[in-house]
Amino acid sequence: MDEPHVLTMKDIARMLGVSVATVSRALKDSPSISKERREAIQKFAREHNYYPNVIAEQLRNSRKSPVKTIGVILPEFVHYYFSTVLAGIEERAQQLGYRVLVAQSKEEYEREVLICNSFYQNKVCGIIVSQAKDTVKYDHFIKLEKEGVPLVFYDRICPALNASRVVVDDYMGTLKAVSYLIERGCKRIAYYGTSQNMEIGKNRFNGYKDALYKHGLTLDESLVVECDTRAAAEVITPEILKRKDRPDAFFAVNDDTAIGILYIAKHMGFSVPNDVSICGFTNGNRAVACDPQLTTVEQRGWEVGREAVEILVGLVEGKINRDRAEKRIVKTRLIVRGTTK
Repeated sequence: MDEPHVLTMKDIARMLGVSVATVSRALKDSPSISKERREAIQKFAREHNYYPNVIAEQLRNSRKSPVKTIGVILPEFVHYYFSTVLAGIEERAQQLGYRVLVAQSKEEYEREVLICNSFYQNKVCGIIVSQAKDTVKYDHFIKLEKEGVPLVFYDRICPALNASRVVVDDYMGTLKAVSYLIERGCKRIAYYGTSQNMEIGKNRFNGYKDALYKHGLTLDESLVVECDTRAAAEVITPEILKRKDRPDAFFAVNDDTAIGILYIAKHMGFSVPNDVSICGFTNGNRAVACDPQLTTVEQRGWEVGREAVEILVGLVEGKINRDRAEKRIVKTRLIVRGTTK
């Protein structure tokens, strides 16, 4: 099915037998044409559901003043954490007089490259981005930096660039969570993490490992699993819980993975938290929708989004020196609920 034609100023000009310039002036309520003609053109535009292309208008005026549009790349719209980051971005950007263009990479490198190219062509003033899971080549980010487009990374940081960034204290959040499990009597804690190719994966694993060492426990590599989705957790967990030396606790890199563990543990007849304790990392809506409710590390995505906008606007407006990477850390906190003792 063909998409409906979107009415343009050129269409209005042709239909009314006037120039495009006349239509443009009328829609801007310019006194350079008669009131009668202005009102007639405005009435026609309203009746035909004409909406001006704001981005195109910004680009036409970009030589007079900077385009105040920020490009934002999310790995996924549906992920609670990324949606809260976006909420923080949009609110702060609006307060500072900036618009936001949003796209999702769907965790795909090729799609991420296309989005970066599109944002560059549309002359966004800067980009806020969390890179896709499978991004291991960074030419698209390096190109943007060379072209003078400010970049601010959040959550997942590009290791090839010393770029400005906003992250939560992944290391300390994990260290405190795993320490809490140990202090509540857990001795064998399984770790479900993300790829250590990413900075976030390294930081959270190091927090887990250091919590064990700090409390005199030995790291068991067989309890360290690369798993960051609920679906994967539901496949992997049964075999781990069937072991004679099964873990008495799980730390998961996000809430969805933790809920997958919880579902399997209950399905297999384990009591949570009496037999198995579980801790996640996000504090999304699902953390309080499961039974028992999930103990988790709160990421404060909204604050991450606001901080990212503050940095980007500072770079765009010259208040922050582009020669130096601005790095900010948002503190986490452990939210204790029913899945831990």
